[in-house]
Amino acid sequence: MRPTEELRTDGGNARLEDLDLAEVAGTKETRWDRYRRYYDEYARAPFLVLWNDWRSRVGMLILLLYLLMGTVGVLLTEVPYTNQAERWILPFQNMQYPLGTTDTGQDLLGLIVHSTPAMIIMIAAGSVFSTVIATVVGTVAGYKGGTFDRILMMAADTMIAIPGLALIIVIAAVIEPRNPALVGIILSSHVWAGLARSLRSQVLTLRDDSYVEASRIMGISTPAILVKEVIPNLMPYILINFVNSARNVIFSSVGLYFLGVLPYTNLNWGVILNNAYNSSALYRLDLMYYIIVPLVAIVLISFGLILLSQGFDRIFNPKIRAKHAESGSEAAAVDEGEESTSSNVTVGQ
Repeated sequence: MRPTEELRTDGGNARLEDLDLAEVAGTKETRWDRYRRYYDEYARAPFLVLWNDWRSRVGMLILLLYLLMGTVGVLLTEVPYTNQAERWILPFQNMQYPLGTTDTGQDLLGLIVHSTPAMIIMIAAGSVFSTVIATVVGTVAGYKGGTFDRILMMAADTMIAIPGLALIIVIAAVIEPRNPALVGIILSSHVWAGLARSLRSQVLTLRDDSYVEASRIMGISTPAILVKEVIPNLMPYILINFVNSARNVIFSSVGLYFLGVLPYTNLNWGVILNNAYNSSALYRLDLMYYIIVPLVAIVLISFGLILLSQGFDRIFNPKIRAKHAESGSEAAAVDEGEESTSSNVTVGQ
């Protein structure tokens, strides 16, 4: 029987791809068991893989710190304003202003904390935009080929040929973006092209593999093949470039805010650096904290992203994921066995 032929089961028609493997094996899987299997495979196992690697563990803790700063921190710290306190209070001299104050009397810790939400929105919007566009363009062009490939790669080559910094400056001057999400998208408007070309070259080698060919013979649709067969094999490379895109948004936004290209509508670490550069902090060692503090904030979040990206390769290692998934299933089975044993003992008593 061919894989695409219809199978008669219980007097009805069912396609092979629609059959539940648990029913074919003679066991009935409940909805709760299916949810638990999905949880073990897609949530618990990836988290344990990341947590067992010290690099990704440190990276997650660093990013969690910034998420807390951008959500809880803004509620706990006062919005900084001019003449909030005395000028040039040094760090750790006044615990009300632990990181000191600026030349205008603003709390430096408050400036860092209240700059974080806009930065997180920029990073998320820019990296997701560039990664999604690159993945769609690269995989479709590599898998379909022909006219699709030529048109999409022509668009990618055009974006590569345009100087990225000049494009960003022109777009920012015309639009004058004030929404952090829009700023992130503008900063990533040219980044997707290089990743799309790289993904296309890898898809060209994957589309003729035996498992992709088997899925095509079985009549599975092109989107399903790309999502279930092709893209999972590219995910380590995609995630690494996702992190690189996030770092690009951080450095680009800080640099352009520092230069004054982007409008000062949001608090940003680049704006803090610009104010520090224009003050006397650049010429006095005792006031260098005004420059060092925002630099540490920029470097630390970038370092956390790098550490987290180093653990992403382990998530898509099938042996490592299977080991953690099996450990989760065994733990669940042990729990169920203990529950049934305790219930039997209760009934016996």
